[in-house]
Amino acid sequence: MEVKLGLVQMRVVEDRQKNLSNATRMVGAAAREGAQIVCLPELFDVPYFPQDEKSDARPERLPNDATTALSEAARENEVVLVGGSVYERSRGRSYNTATVYDERGRMLGAYRKVHIPQDPGFYEQDYFAPGKDYRVFDTRYGKIGVLICFDQWYPEAARANKLLGADFLFYPTAIGTVKGIEQSEGDWQEAWETVQRGHAIANSMVLAAVNRVGVEKETTFWGGSFVCDQFGKLLAKAGGREQVLVAACDVQLGRDIERGWGFLRNRRPSTYRRLVGSP
Repeated sequence: MEVKLGLVQMRVVEDRQKNLSNATRMVGAAAREGAQIVCLPELFDVPYFPQDEKSDARPERLPNDATTALSEAARENEVVLVGGSVYERSRGRSYNTATVYDERGRMLGAYRKVHIPQDPGFYEQDYFAPGKDYRVFDTRYGKIGVLICFDQWYPEAARANKLLGADFLFYPTAIGTVKGIEQSEGDWQEAWETVQRGHAIANSMVLAAVNRVGVEKETTFWGGSFVCDQFGKLLAKAGGREQVLVAACDVQLGRDIERGWGFLRNRRPSTYRRLVGSP
């Protein structure tokens, strides 16, 4: 079965309502290009406030105007929508939360970012508590897993989504270079793309990474959103400008890879105790 994915690579400005309007407009553009599942970037409705240790950003309880706009965009365009992420407040804690909607605009659920960075330019632990579990969402096109940005570097998170049955794995993202910080390890964007393509191969999942673009204070978000197939082949890749990226993928390929390579059936869980801290 062929499914078309639409990635919304967008700029974010100070005016939140403009961001919401731009996001829903670009969801519509993706749908008109044939996209059946659409994804927005991380924290798509506000500037990336965690680049500062303190800011005026305030979390909101859900549902709010952002989730209402996302629900309406999914329903009006008849797409499954991964709503990037928003700054959520719940039961006295704050989270970086992705919401997912079906083509009727019904919220299927939410995922709270598990891995939270704390580095110059990415002071997220000053804002977000970590989520505690992973979620996979049933849709008419297959099962969708959602992780958020820094989760990208953890193979365990991708594997957890595969074990939950995910056919697709989406990563709403806000990543770029920070003024004054040298990329001494090597090219950050190249490593970012490479590690995720590895997750796609090891788990025979279609993988989509959806970044934002533009300069916000000291950070230049590099874009580079991409879709790769279940064997790591790039199906489409964006540049560094605001754009909608649409790519067609074959869901059956993942099942063929699983049958042929046996990545799951040849697992040896009894040898993996160290992954959860056991001796």
